[in-house]
Amino acid sequence: MKDWLKWLLLGLLSIVFGLFVLGNAALATLAVTTIVGFLMLVSGGFQIVAGLSGGGAMSRAFSVILGVLLVLLGGSFLYNPLEGMISLTLLVLVLFAASGVVRLVVARRMRDTRLFWPMLISGALSILLAAYIGANFAAASVTLLGIMMGIEMLFNGAGLVALAFFVRTGRGG
Repeated sequence: MKDWLKWLLLGLLSIVFGLFVLGNAALATLAVTTIVGFLMLVSGGFQIVAGLSGGGAMSRAFSVILGVLLVLLGGSFLYNPLEGMISLTLLVLVLFAASGVVRLVVARRMRDTRLFWPMLISGALSILLAAYIGANFAAASVTLLGIMMGIEMLFNGAGLVALAFFVRTGRGG
């Protein structure tokens, strides 16, 4: 099979799964929460092992404490997925709001450049999105992560399809 065809099939598969995820956003959010919980649990276990095996007393203690916190948080996400979905949605809300504020501050410093408006609009949209999530928090916490994952899969698929046609023209390798 030619390389460009592999990229095309992978892109189309990503688009199909992205549409599936968008159609089942609540289930996808639950899957994201479960995966994050599992990864925190495993990461915390490795952190504890690493903390017990080396470094100074202070860094070992810090590492073990951090590992225990990760294990507890991961276990909480796995045993209470709804609470995990709420926590992750709150984290997304805070990240959108913080990045929006930072971009507004940066935009203010860029007032005399042609990049002022794009930066200002970008920051304002992030803050508006955070406000929308906050105003609809009950509904958003059940579907937001799934919707974001579905959109990312669609964008990823579109990018892979574009890459496939670029590679097909012979300019991509």
